[in-house]
This record gives sequence, C-alpha cells and structure tokens, in this order.
Amino acid sequence: MSKKLFTSESVTEGHPDKICDQIADALLDKFIEGDPMSRCAIEVCVTTGVVMIFGEVTSKAVVDVQKVAREVIDSIGYNDTSLGFDANTCAVISSLHEQSPDIAMGVDEAFEYEGVDEYDRTGAGDQGMMFGYACDETEEFMPLAIVLAHALSKKLTEVRKRGVVDYLRPDGKTQVTVEYEDGVPKRVDTVVVSCQHDEDADIDSITKDIVEYVIEKAIPAGLIDDDTKIYVNPTGRFVYGGPYSDSGLTGRKIIVDTYGGYCAHGGGALSGKDATKVDRSAFYMARYICKNLVAAGVAKKCELQVSYAIGMARPISVSINTYGTGIIPDEKIEELVREVFDLRPKAIIDQLGLQQPIYRATSNYGHLGNPEFPWERLDKTEEIKKALQSYLV
Repeated sequence: MSKKLFTSESVTEGHPDKICDQIADALLDKFIEGDPMSRCAIEVCVTTGVVMIFGEVTSKAVVDVQKVAREVIDSIGYNDTSLGFDANTCAVISSLHEQSPDIAMGVDEAFEYEGVDEYDRTGAGDQGMMFGYACDETEEFMPLAIVLAHALSKKLTEVRKRGVVDYLRPDGKTQVTVEYEDGVPKRVDTVVVSCQHDEDADIDSITKDIVEYVIEKAIPAGLIDDDTKIYVNPTGRFVYGGPYSDSGLTGRKIIVDTYGGYCAHGGGALSGKDATKVDRSAFYMARYICKNLVAAGVAKKCELQVSYAIGMARPISVSINTYGTGIIPDEKIEELVREVFDLRPKAIIDQLGLQQPIYRATSNYGHLGNPEFPWERLDKTEEIKKALQSYLV
C-alpha cells in the first residue's frame, strides 16, 4: 500500500488578489451586458486606499467603472474605514484603452478563413496552451483537496456575513492536506484556516468558533479523525488584512481558481478576459471535455492540453493523458475528442454560451465544480458513449 499527501489552498473573497479578480469580472459582465461582442482584457491592482483599473476594452457599452468597483468592494464587506480599506473613501483610478488593432485583425478574421465556415472566421486572441482535468474522486469530478479548501473558504465568508462569528473580517485563507492510499483519498491529514478578526478577539475563542462553525460544517466528519491536525491562525493574530496590509493583483490566484495544483496549468489567468481570449474560453472547454469523458466512463481521470496560435481558429495540438486509467489508448481518445468537440474559439463561445454576463460568479471559490456554470454540464456523455463504440472494436 502506497500513501501520499496532497495539499490545496483557497482564499476568501476579501483576499486582496480576489478583490481584483471580482472587480475585473464585474466590469467584464457590465461591458457584455451592454455589448455581447465586447473585447476585454481588464487588470486590477489594489493597495492601501487605492484601486487601479487598467487594460484594453473595445465595446459599444458605456460603463461607470468607478461605480462598479465600489459596489464590488462594498459587497465584500470593506465598507468601514477601521478596516483600512473602504469602498466609500478609496481612490479608484481607471486607465482603459482599446484593444490593439494588430490583435483585433487576427480575431476578426482568422488566418485560415476562406469565407465558407463561419467558425473558421474567429481567430484565437493569443497563443498559449490550456489544460483541463477531471477525476472521479468527488461528485464535482474535482480533486478532493481543492473541493474541501473552497468549502472552508465559503463557510468562513458565510459565518462572517450572517453574523454567526461576528468578529470576523473579510480577509482569509484555507488549506487542506488529503492523504491518499493507492491513489484513493482516505482522510484529511491537516487543515489550516487563517481568518482576519477584530482587535479584541482572542485566539482560543477564534479556534473554538472556527472548528465548530467552519471546519466541522464544511468537511465531512468521516474524513477527519483523531490524527487530523488543525491549525487556526498559526501566528496567533490576524487583525490587519486586505489591501491595508497586502497589495492585490488580478491573476495571482490561478491555482486556487483551477485544480489546486493537482494537474498542469498553462499559466494564463482568467478574470477580466472575454471569451475570444482562449486563456479563458479554451480552458473552460478543456474542463468540459474532461468532465464529460470521465462521466461517460472513458477514464477515471483525464488531463487534456490544447494549444493555439494567435489569429488562427483551429488548435495547434490536442493531447490527452489518462494516467493509465483510460479504457482505450490516449491517442484514440484524442481522435474521439476531435470527433465530438469543436475547439475553434467561436464554436466554444457558442457551445458554452460565453457571450453572457456570467463571470462575476466565477471569480470566487474556483471557476470549476459549480453546476451552475455551463462548462460543468454533463450533456455530452451520451454522444461520447456512442462515438466510443467504434474505438472499442
């Protein structure tokens, strides 16, 4: 019997980097509401008393950038000057300009477009490689550690906003270490929760409340045993947090956003980008493909890499790794994927409905595993099973 430990982390919506992701995606939604064809690459940074919004936007929509940013910050809970960051008093600086015409020309009309197939018209907005993954170890088809870490962060925010633990402040982080036996998750080895709190809260009360109202509610009892180690605010104090104590930037939590480090990552961030950016759309499509493949019984775990060249519609490569769990060879699964799924950017946008204002909801607690997201649908399993028959002969 072989044992191994694997760790993933999550953060709450009050974490400085996540403030930035939420503002970027809230702005993206507003631009899409006004103009579904909007092209956006929005970046945000925050520090003590300051929000800066910059990047490229080409859109017919008119958006009050400052108003959107303040609404996001207020909804998170930064609405009191005692927190060191206040939606009502912070400075909001905006510097947005149009997308480069050199990039736009390749997206507007792809290299291989010959005036016949409209899905050949839209080229990828950049080069790069994206990874998708799915496994059968949780009902979300996600690795267990990241599922539990997100559950803890969600619960931490919930008990703060509902006033169950009324001394909590918006910033926080969680971390879960899962023990595997022969590749199967068996128990939680370690839980770490760091939560921002009021000045007068003591560590004993914080530990008791976090265990009772967060950890015991978020993690199934069968996964925790007498040997599970629990650490709450290991430094003993977390009064100063958020942008007051740590600057934030979009795209710095890409492992939290995705698979918790359990599989490869292409390096591209997600928030603030419209769906012509394959960093986002092809990433979602890769997840969609892998989840449907695993749900259809093609493999117990599946990682897919897809790559693109800027200004070209068709992917440069598609690669599958099932880690030896596939019922047919990986190269045959690659053929099956190309048969069932269209990986051209405009086809992805249409298949998953990505020109809609759905992105703010993705900017917290992971872009994956939420059944409300279109790339989490299991609507291709029957088509996969039917296509699979010709590969089983």
